[in-house]
Amino acid sequence: MRYEMIMLLILIVPAMGQSNYIPPVIEGENYWNMYGSPNLTAAISGTNEFDKGDTVTLYIDLINYGRFLSFEKDKTAYTPMEMALAAKEQELEQAKTTAIGIVATLVSESDQIEVKSGDQVVESLKSGDKTKNPLKFTIKIGKHAPAGVYPLQLNLKYDYQYNVQVDANKFDPATNNLIGFRAAYWYQKANQTVIVPVVVKKRADFVITDVKGVLRAGAKKEELQVTYKNIGEEGVSDAIARLSIFKPFSSTDDQAYIGDLGPGEEATVVFRLDVDSDATPKEYGINSEIKYTDVRGDTVISESMKIPVRVEPASRSMMFPALAVLVILGGAGAYIYRRRANKA
Repeated sequence: MRYEMIMLLILIVPAMGQSNYIPPVIEGENYWNMYGSPNLTAAISGTNEFDKGDTVTLYIDLINYGRFLSFEKDKTAYTPMEMALAAKEQELEQAKTTAIGIVATLVSESDQIEVKSGDQVVESLKSGDKTKNPLKFTIKIGKHAPAGVYPLQLNLKYDYQYNVQVDANKFDPATNNLIGFRAAYWYQKANQTVIVPVVVKKRADFVITDVKGVLRAGAKKEELQVTYKNIGEEGVSDAIARLSIFKPFSSTDDQAYIGDLGPGEEATVVFRLDVDSDATPKEYGINSEIKYTDVRGDTVISESMKIPVRVEPASRSMMFPALAVLVILGGAGAYIYRRRANKA
């Protein structure tokens, strides 16, 4: 725990039933030196295990384990008024272990986890208490984050009561009350850092490592070879690669069987695509995914992966039949026109 400079706050506490105004004082008597402070820690409420690519809410409870370490007399009370003041000071010193104005900031030092939420504020937390409602932080886990434990830092800033001094105008022995009682409070700032572990679960994970094939406008059943690699920590079985087809592409062969694929292994599959004859020559991205059975026997569909492809202009060999058809149609039209003209 780090400490910063002391901050002084003066608070006037009138005795019950008193209506007369007592002007504030800067200092009073100090009968006790109390040693101790708040001690905050954190506990995750719910799970801290998540999948790659998840955007989730992390729930964190704060608990104050603050305690008094020791105390000693600073001044001996002799008179009834002094004894009453000493007792009142000792009562007020009990707030020393309460954390006030807590500001909690969650920080990730890993580029695999991004904290999306800002600071969370708790008004106060007494020793032995837990926050009524958990702090809520939204975190985003990287799409290909390696499995493992990621320690996040929960930085806590707060104030706590450092010392109390007391004073009064007089003491009424008949009622055992301090008349015109007032207290001066000193507060100190403190910083604490608590480590909050987040676990990214083991999973299969895929990327595209290679794409081969030339797609031309007007082509039929053009081959597209795609290589997938399992960069995750678990193997898969019965894996099938699937395409999401959109214009200018179409296919009756948009799935390819992979089978088993262990961590670090690659597999190349072949898709056959038709390309519209009026397709614009340019770069396209075709979405693909892998459906598989994981090590727990569950059926899983991977994150979408984009296959980069380029459509080239139609080749001359493909253009010639189309030109021939146009010539034939044009000639037939001219012949029919001449016959109709001769009959006329």
